[in-house]
Amino acid sequence: MSEDRLRVAVLGGGSFGTALASIAADNGAEVRQWLRDAALVAEINRDHRNSRYLPDFAINPSVVASDDMREVLEEAELVLIAIPSKAFQGVVRQARPWLKADQILVSTTKGIQEDGFKLMSQILEEETGFPHIGVLSGPNLASEIADKQLTATVIASDDALTRARVQTALGCDYFRVYASNDRYGVELGGALKNIYAIAAGMAAALGMGENTRSMLMTRALAEMSRFAVDQGANPMTFLGLAGVGDLIVTCSSNLSRNYRVGYALGQGKNLNEAVDALGQVAEGVDTVRLVREKAREDGVYMPLAEGLHQVLFNGVPARQMAKMLMQGEQSSDVEFILSREDVKQARRLEEKGNG
Repeated sequence: MSEDRLRVAVLGGGSFGTALASIAADNGAEVRQWLRDAALVAEINRDHRNSRYLPDFAINPSVVASDDMREVLEEAELVLIAIPSKAFQGVVRQARPWLKADQILVSTTKGIQEDGFKLMSQILEEETGFPHIGVLSGPNLASEIADKQLTATVIASDDALTRARVQTALGCDYFRVYASNDRYGVELGGALKNIYAIAAGMAAALGMGENTRSMLMTRALAEMSRFAVDQGANPMTFLGLAGVGDLIVTCSSNLSRNYRVGYALGQGKNLNEAVDALGQVAEGVDTVRLVREKAREDGVYMPLAEGLHQVLFNGVPARQMAKMLMQGEQSSDVEFILSREDVKQARRLEEKGNG
Protein backbone atom coordinates (compact mmCIF):
# COMPACT_ATOMS: atom_id res chain seq x y z
CA MET A 1 0.00 0.00 0.00
CA SER A 2 1.55 3.31 -1.09
CA GLU A 3 2.49 5.67 1.73
CA ASP A 4 1.28 8.73 -0.20
CA ARG A 5 -2.33 7.55 -0.49
CA LEU A 6 -4.80 9.82 1.26
CA ARG A 7 -6.29 8.14 4.32
CA VAL A 8 -10.00 8.79 4.71
CA ALA A 9 -12.27 7.78 7.59
CA VAL A 10 -16.05 7.80 7.21
CA LEU A 11 -18.14 7.72 10.37
CA GLY A 12 -21.60 6.40 9.56
CA GLY A 13 -23.08 3.52 7.60
CA GLY A 14 -26.04 5.27 5.96
CA SER A 15 -26.58 5.84 2.27
CA PHE A 16 -24.61 9.08 1.90
CA GLY A 17 -21.66 7.98 4.02
CA THR A 18 -21.47 4.73 2.03
CA ALA A 19 -21.56 6.56 -1.30
CA LEU A 20 -18.83 8.98 -0.22
CA ALA A 21 -16.63 6.17 1.09
CA SER A 22 -16.81 4.46 -2.27
CA ILE A 23 -16.07 7.67 -4.21
CA ALA A 24 -12.98 8.34 -2.09
CA ALA A 25 -11.81 4.76 -2.68
CA ASP A 26 -12.43 5.11 -6.41
CA ASN A 27 -10.16 8.16 -6.28
CA GLY A 28 -7.35 6.09 -4.81
CA ALA A 29 -7.74 6.87 -1.11
CA GLU A 30 -7.31 4.33 1.65
CA VAL A 31 -10.83 4.31 3.14
CA ARG A 32 -12.15 2.92 6.40
CA GLN A 33 -15.82 3.18 7.36
CA TRP A 34 -17.17 3.00 10.89
CA LEU A 35 -20.58 1.43 11.58
CA ARG A 36 -22.21 0.35 14.84
CA ASP A 37 -23.81 -2.77 13.32
CA ALA A 38 -21.36 -5.68 13.27
CA ALA A 39 -23.53 -7.64 10.81
CA LEU A 40 -23.52 -4.74 8.35
CA VAL A 41 -19.77 -4.39 8.79
CA ALA A 42 -19.34 -8.04 7.85
CA GLU A 43 -21.63 -7.66 4.84
CA ILE A 44 -19.72 -4.66 3.48
CA ASN A 45 -16.36 -6.39 3.89
CA ARG A 46 -17.61 -9.69 2.47
CA ASP A 47 -20.07 -8.69 -0.25
CA HIS A 48 -19.21 -5.01 -0.79
CA ARG A 49 -22.89 -4.17 -0.33
CA ASN A 50 -24.91 -2.16 2.15
CA SER A 51 -28.24 -3.95 1.88
CA ARG A 52 -29.95 -1.74 4.43
CA TYR A 53 -29.45 1.62 2.68
CA LEU A 54 -28.04 1.06 -0.83
CA PRO A 55 -28.85 -2.56 -1.69
CA ASP A 56 -28.09 -2.29 -5.41
CA PHE A 57 -24.85 -0.33 -5.08
CA ALA A 58 -21.51 -2.10 -5.55
CA ILE A 59 -19.14 -0.53 -3.01
CA ASN A 60 -15.50 -0.22 -4.02
CA PRO A 61 -13.90 -3.44 -2.68
CA SER A 62 -11.04 -1.52 -1.05
CA VAL A 63 -13.38 0.16 1.46
CA VAL A 64 -12.80 -1.53 4.82
CA ALA A 65 -15.68 -1.39 7.31
CA SER A 66 -15.23 -1.74 11.06
CA ASP A 67 -17.12 -1.23 14.31
CA ASP A 68 -13.82 -0.32 16.01
CA MET A 69 -13.65 3.50 16.14
CA ARG A 70 -9.95 3.58 16.94
CA GLU A 71 -9.07 1.35 14.02
CA VAL A 72 -11.03 3.52 11.60
CA LEU A 73 -9.63 6.85 12.79
CA GLU A 74 -6.01 5.81 13.20
CA GLU A 75 -3.78 7.85 10.84
CA ALA A 76 -6.80 9.25 8.96
CA GLU A 77 -6.08 12.63 7.36
CA LEU A 78 -9.69 13.37 6.39
CA VAL A 79 -12.67 12.38 8.55
CA LEU A 80 -16.16 12.55 7.00
CA ILE A 81 -18.92 12.45 9.62
CA ALA A 82 -22.22 11.19 8.22
CA ILE A 83 -24.27 10.67 11.38
CA PRO A 84 -27.90 11.79 11.98
CA SER A 85 -28.05 15.03 13.96
CA LYS A 86 -29.54 13.44 17.10
CA ALA A 87 -26.57 11.09 17.44
CA PHE A 88 -23.91 13.42 16.02
CA GLN A 89 -22.51 14.86 19.24
CA GLY A 90 -22.44 11.44 20.93
CA VAL A 91 -20.43 9.92 18.08
CA VAL A 92 -18.00 12.86 18.02
CA ARG A 93 -17.44 12.42 21.75
CA GLN A 94 -16.90 8.71 21.23
CA ALA A 95 -14.35 9.49 18.52
CA ARG A 96 -12.59 12.29 20.39
CA PRO A 97 -9.87 10.18 22.10
CA TRP A 98 -8.53 9.13 18.67
CA LEU A 99 -8.90 12.43 16.83
CA LYS A 100 -5.84 14.62 16.27
CA ALA A 101 -5.60 18.37 15.73
CA ASP A 102 -4.05 18.09 12.26
CA GLN A 103 -6.98 16.02 10.94
CA ILE A 104 -9.61 17.56 8.67
CA LEU A 105 -13.12 17.06 10.05
CA VAL A 106 -16.07 17.45 7.69
CA SER A 107 -19.74 17.14 8.58
CA THR A 108 -22.13 15.85 5.93
CA THR A 109 -25.18 15.99 8.25
CA LYS A 110 -28.10 18.27 7.35
CA GLY A 111 -29.66 18.98 10.70
CA ILE A 112 -29.67 21.09 13.85
CA GLN A 113 -29.08 19.98 17.43
CA GLU A 114 -31.87 20.99 19.77
CA ASP A 115 -29.67 21.80 22.75
CA GLY A 116 -28.41 25.30 22.05
CA PHE A 117 -29.65 25.32 18.44
CA LYS A 118 -26.25 24.17 17.20
CA LEU A 119 -25.14 23.26 13.71
CA MET A 120 -22.99 20.17 13.34
CA SER A 121 -19.84 22.14 12.53
CA GLN A 122 -20.32 24.15 15.71
CA ILE A 123 -20.45 20.87 17.64
CA LEU A 124 -17.21 19.81 15.96
CA GLU A 125 -15.58 23.09 16.99
CA GLU A 126 -16.76 22.87 20.57
CA GLU A 127 -15.88 19.21 21.03
CA THR A 128 -12.44 19.31 19.39
CA GLY A 129 -11.17 22.89 19.03
CA PHE A 130 -9.50 21.77 15.78
CA PRO A 131 -8.65 24.31 13.03
CA HIS A 132 -9.61 22.24 9.97
CA ILE A 133 -13.41 21.98 10.02
CA GLY A 134 -15.79 21.96 7.07
CA VAL A 135 -19.28 21.17 5.87
CA LEU A 136 -20.31 19.19 2.78
CA SER A 137 -23.79 20.00 1.50
CA GLY A 138 -25.77 20.31 -1.71
CA PRO A 139 -28.39 18.62 -3.92
CA ASN A 140 -27.04 15.16 -3.14
CA LEU A 141 -29.53 12.30 -3.24
CA ALA A 142 -27.35 9.35 -2.25
CA SER A 143 -29.10 6.82 -4.50
CA GLU A 144 -28.38 8.95 -7.58
CA ILE A 145 -24.74 9.40 -6.54
CA ALA A 146 -24.52 5.62 -6.18
CA ASP A 147 -25.84 5.33 -9.74
CA LYS A 148 -23.08 7.74 -10.84
CA GLN A 149 -25.57 10.37 -11.95
CA LEU A 150 -23.92 13.75 -12.56
CA THR A 151 -24.00 15.54 -9.21
CA ALA A 152 -22.45 18.62 -7.59
CA THR A 153 -21.87 19.54 -3.97
CA VAL A 154 -20.26 22.29 -1.88
CA ILE A 155 -17.41 22.06 0.60
CA ALA A 156 -17.63 25.07 2.91
CA SER A 157 -14.87 26.09 5.30
CA ASP A 158 -12.88 29.13 6.37
CA ASP A 159 -9.84 26.90 5.96
CA ALA A 160 -8.37 26.68 2.44
CA LEU A 161 -6.64 23.35 3.15
CA THR A 162 -9.96 21.76 4.13
CA ARG A 163 -11.62 22.94 0.94
CA ALA A 164 -8.77 21.76 -1.28
CA ARG A 165 -8.37 18.38 0.42
CA VAL A 166 -12.07 17.52 0.11
CA GLN A 167 -12.12 18.58 -3.55
CA THR A 168 -9.19 16.25 -4.17
CA ALA A 169 -10.65 13.35 -2.18
CA LEU A 170 -14.17 13.41 -3.61
CA GLY A 171 -14.13 15.22 -6.95
CA CYS A 172 -14.55 12.90 -9.92
CA ASP A 173 -16.16 12.75 -13.36
CA TYR A 174 -19.69 12.44 -11.90
CA PHE A 175 -19.32 14.18 -8.51
CA ARG A 176 -18.16 17.81 -8.74
CA VAL A 177 -17.12 19.62 -5.57
CA TYR A 178 -17.43 23.42 -5.45
CA ALA A 179 -15.89 25.56 -2.70
CA SER A 180 -17.37 28.16 -0.34
CA ASN A 181 -16.11 30.05 2.72
CA ASP A 182 -19.64 30.62 4.13
CA ARG A 183 -19.78 27.56 6.35
CA TYR A 184 -22.85 28.67 8.31
CA GLY A 185 -24.78 29.61 5.18
CA VAL A 186 -24.06 26.31 3.44
CA GLU A 187 -24.87 24.33 6.56
CA LEU A 188 -28.09 26.25 7.24
CA GLY A 189 -29.16 25.75 3.63
CA GLY A 190 -28.79 22.01 4.00
CA ALA A 191 -30.78 21.96 7.23
CA LEU A 192 -33.52 24.44 6.35
CA LYS A 193 -34.47 23.02 2.96
CA ASN A 194 -35.68 19.85 4.73
CA ILE A 195 -38.57 21.90 6.14
CA TYR A 196 -39.81 22.90 2.71
CA ALA A 197 -39.37 19.44 1.22
CA ILE A 198 -42.07 18.33 3.66
CA ALA A 199 -44.31 21.15 2.42
CA ALA A 200 -43.66 20.20 -1.22
CA GLY A 201 -44.58 16.58 -0.57
CA MET A 202 -47.81 17.67 1.09
CA ALA A 203 -48.66 19.93 -1.85
CA ALA A 204 -48.08 17.09 -4.32
CA ALA A 205 -50.31 14.72 -2.35
CA LEU A 206 -53.04 17.36 -2.32
CA GLY A 207 -52.91 17.52 -6.13
CA MET A 208 -51.50 21.03 -6.33
CA GLY A 209 -49.86 21.97 -9.63
CA GLU A 210 -46.60 23.35 -10.95
CA ASN A 211 -47.55 26.97 -10.22
CA THR A 212 -47.94 25.98 -6.58
CA ARG A 213 -44.61 24.16 -6.52
CA SER A 214 -42.87 27.18 -8.04
CA MET A 215 -44.46 29.55 -5.54
CA LEU A 216 -43.62 27.26 -2.66
CA MET A 217 -39.96 26.90 -3.58
CA THR A 218 -39.34 30.60 -4.14
CA ARG A 219 -41.11 31.64 -0.94
CA ALA A 220 -39.18 28.90 0.85
CA LEU A 221 -35.95 30.39 -0.50
CA ALA A 222 -37.02 33.79 0.86
CA GLU A 223 -37.64 32.28 4.31
CA MET A 224 -34.38 30.34 4.30
CA SER A 225 -32.27 33.35 3.40
CA ARG A 226 -34.16 35.62 5.82
CA PHE A 227 -33.51 33.23 8.69
CA ALA A 228 -29.91 32.55 7.70
CA VAL A 229 -29.04 36.25 7.53
CA ASP A 230 -30.43 36.63 11.03
CA GLN A 231 -28.02 33.88 12.08
CA GLY A 232 -25.03 35.59 10.43
CA ALA A 233 -24.89 33.87 7.02
CA ASN A 234 -24.43 35.46 3.59
CA PRO A 235 -27.74 35.59 1.62
CA MET A 236 -25.83 35.11 -1.66
CA THR A 237 -24.98 31.57 -0.55
CA PHE A 238 -28.62 30.65 -1.08
CA LEU A 239 -28.34 31.32 -4.82
CA GLY A 240 -25.93 28.39 -5.04
CA LEU A 241 -26.01 24.61 -4.81
CA ALA A 242 -26.43 24.47 -1.02
CA GLY A 243 -29.40 26.84 -1.18
CA VAL A 244 -31.64 26.87 -4.23
CA GLY A 245 -29.94 23.78 -5.68
CA ASP A 246 -30.66 21.60 -2.66
CA LEU A 247 -34.12 23.13 -2.31
CA ILE A 248 -35.06 22.20 -5.89
CA VAL A 249 -34.06 18.56 -5.61
CA THR A 250 -35.69 17.95 -2.24
CA CYS A 251 -38.91 19.70 -3.27
CA SER A 252 -39.12 17.81 -6.56
CA SER A 253 -38.14 14.21 -5.86
CA ASN A 254 -39.84 11.35 -4.09
CA LEU A 255 -36.33 10.06 -3.37
CA SER A 256 -36.17 12.75 -0.68
CA ARG A 257 -37.10 11.35 2.74
CA ASN A 258 -38.60 14.65 3.86
CA TYR A 259 -40.67 14.91 0.68
CA ARG A 260 -42.05 11.41 1.32
CA VAL A 261 -43.02 12.32 4.89
CA GLY A 262 -44.84 15.37 3.57
CA TYR A 263 -46.59 13.30 0.90
CA ALA A 264 -47.86 10.88 3.54
CA LEU A 265 -49.15 13.79 5.62
CA GLY A 266 -50.92 15.18 2.57
CA GLN A 267 -52.61 11.81 2.14
CA GLY A 268 -54.11 12.18 5.60
CA LYS A 269 -51.65 10.17 7.70
CA ASN A 270 -50.62 11.59 11.06
CA LEU A 271 -46.98 12.38 11.81
CA ASN A 272 -46.20 9.08 13.56
CA GLU A 273 -47.69 7.08 10.67
CA ALA A 274 -45.76 9.11 8.11
CA VAL A 275 -42.43 8.69 9.91
CA ASP A 276 -42.98 4.99 10.60
CA ALA A 277 -43.78 4.34 6.94
CA LEU A 278 -40.50 5.99 5.93
CA GLY A 279 -38.35 3.74 8.13
CA GLN A 280 -35.44 6.22 8.08
CA VAL A 281 -34.57 9.52 9.75
CA ALA A 282 -36.28 12.54 8.21
CA GLU A 283 -34.30 15.45 9.63
CA GLY A 284 -36.90 18.00 8.55
CA VAL A 285 -39.47 16.99 11.18
CA ASP A 286 -37.29 18.10 14.08
CA THR A 287 -35.97 21.04 12.07
CA VAL A 288 -39.50 22.45 11.65
CA ARG A 289 -39.96 22.55 15.41
CA LEU A 290 -36.51 23.95 16.19
CA VAL A 291 -36.52 26.62 13.50
CA ARG A 292 -40.06 27.75 14.30
CA GLU A 293 -39.06 28.24 17.94
CA LYS A 294 -35.86 30.07 17.02
CA ALA A 295 -37.68 32.29 14.49
CA ARG A 296 -40.24 33.26 17.11
CA GLU A 297 -37.49 33.98 19.62
CA ASP A 298 -35.57 36.18 17.15
CA GLY A 299 -38.61 37.79 15.52
CA VAL A 300 -37.94 36.34 12.05
CA TYR A 301 -41.00 36.16 9.76
CA MET A 302 -41.40 32.53 8.62
CA PRO A 303 -45.04 31.80 7.72
CA LEU A 304 -44.31 28.51 5.92
CA ALA A 305 -42.39 27.09 8.87
CA GLU A 306 -45.14 28.28 11.21
CA GLY A 307 -47.82 26.67 9.06
CA LEU A 308 -45.93 23.39 8.81
CA HIS A 309 -45.56 23.33 12.57
CA GLN A 310 -49.34 23.60 12.89
CA VAL A 311 -49.83 20.65 10.52
CA LEU A 312 -47.13 18.41 12.01
CA PHE A 313 -47.65 19.00 15.70
CA ASN A 314 -51.11 20.53 16.17
CA GLY A 315 -53.14 18.38 13.80
CA VAL A 316 -54.27 21.19 11.47
CA PRO A 317 -55.27 19.68 8.07
CA ALA A 318 -52.75 20.46 5.33
CA ARG A 319 -55.33 21.85 2.90
CA GLN A 320 -56.74 24.18 5.55
CA MET A 321 -53.27 25.49 6.36
CA ALA A 322 -52.54 26.12 2.67
CA LYS A 323 -55.65 28.30 2.41
CA MET A 324 -54.68 30.22 5.54
CA LEU A 325 -51.21 30.93 4.15
CA MET A 326 -52.71 32.32 0.93
CA GLN A 327 -54.81 34.73 2.97
CA GLY A 328 -51.83 36.17 4.83
CA GLU A 329 -50.47 39.66 4.32
CA GLN A 330 -48.99 40.26 0.88
CA SER A 331 -45.42 41.51 1.11
CA SER A 332 -42.24 42.02 -0.95
CA ASP A 333 -40.84 39.41 -3.31
CA VAL A 334 -37.09 39.72 -2.60
CA GLU A 335 -36.48 41.46 0.71
CA PHE A 336 -32.88 42.32 -0.09
CA ILE A 337 -34.20 44.50 -2.94
CA LEU A 338 -37.43 45.78 -1.39
CA SER A 339 -37.90 45.31 2.33
CA ARG A 340 -41.07 44.00 3.93
CA GLU A 341 -41.24 47.18 6.01
CA ASP A 342 -41.28 49.36 2.87
CA VAL A 343 -44.24 47.37 1.54
CA LYS A 344 -46.06 47.67 4.86
CA GLN A 345 -45.50 51.42 4.93
CA ALA A 346 -46.87 51.80 1.39
CA ARG A 347 -49.97 49.77 2.30
CA ARG A 348 -50.55 51.93 5.38
CA LEU A 349 -50.37 55.05 3.23
CA GLU A 350 -52.79 53.49 0.74
CA GLU A 351 -55.24 52.58 3.47
CA LYS A 352 -54.96 56.05 4.96
CA GLY A 353 -55.66 57.60 1.55
CA ASN A 354 -58.72 55.40 1.07
CA GLY A 355 -59.98 56.11 4.57
